[in-house]
Amino acid sequence: MQQSCLECNESFKGRADKKFCSDGCRNTYNNRINKDAKNLIRNVNNRLRKNWRILEELNPKDKTKTSRVKLTEKGFDFNYFTSIYTTKAGTVYYFVYDQGYLPLENDYYALVKRNS
Repeated sequence: MQQSCLECNESFKGRADKKFCSDGCRNTYNNRINKDAKNLIRNVNNRLRKNWRILEELNPKDKTKTSRVKLTEKGFDFNYFTSIYTTKAGTVYYFVYDQGYLPLENDYYALVKRNS
């Protein structure tokens, strides 16, 4: 059965459900189609990774206190976190994977590490 490659439009023979003439064309097509989504995901993951590293550096003993100024000086972005944990008392912790922070009074934060 004669078909046309979705990437290069070359004719090729093969199974009825085959869409590309080669692995190279298949990879090029999928990379082009997914480029925008991959950039967004890559940027978000980089931001989360940086936030995690900052929390880990400032919290070596799994529980400490720091200021908002110190976090922002290191480049921490409060818009990126992976989960929110609310205690029964209503206290809200923000987590970047296993590293968390709790907003306190006067722009201070309690840093914690979730033990699995």
